[in-house]
Amino acid sequence: MVSSFEDDDIRKIVELLGQYFDGLYEGDTKKFEGIFHQDSHLYSSDGVQITDWPRSVYFEMIKNRPSPSAQNLPRHDKIISINKSGPSTAMAIVSCAIPPKYFTDYLAILKTSDGWRIISKTFHIDIHE
Repeated sequence: MVSSFEDDDIRKIVELLGQYFDGLYEGDTKKFEGIFHQDSHLYSSDGVQITDWPRSVYFEMIKNRPSPSAQNLPRHDKIISINKSGPSTAMAIVSCAIPPKYFTDYLAILKTSDGWRIISKTFHIDIHE
């Protein structure tokens, strides 16, 4: 049985993921400021090299690319799973796209004094042309 405490946490995580999807689609780093922890990092790998970007570098990348919204691209937002392992830790797997790039994101989420925040993002890109 899920307690109301857990229901409220899952609801808040789902809200955070909605803001995440909106921020990505709109290219709005103001929305990201409220959901990414200030010490967060993003990771990817090509199978040989690991890329590690701090939050500030990721935000600059978002600011400097045309947003999917500005390109009138369809949204492909989907929550695949949310796993809350304790009162202050969760993992979400989500998918989204900036066609022809389709992303699978693994988001480590921590409950802080400011609420739930993404502390790390590890992502994979598939190209569909």
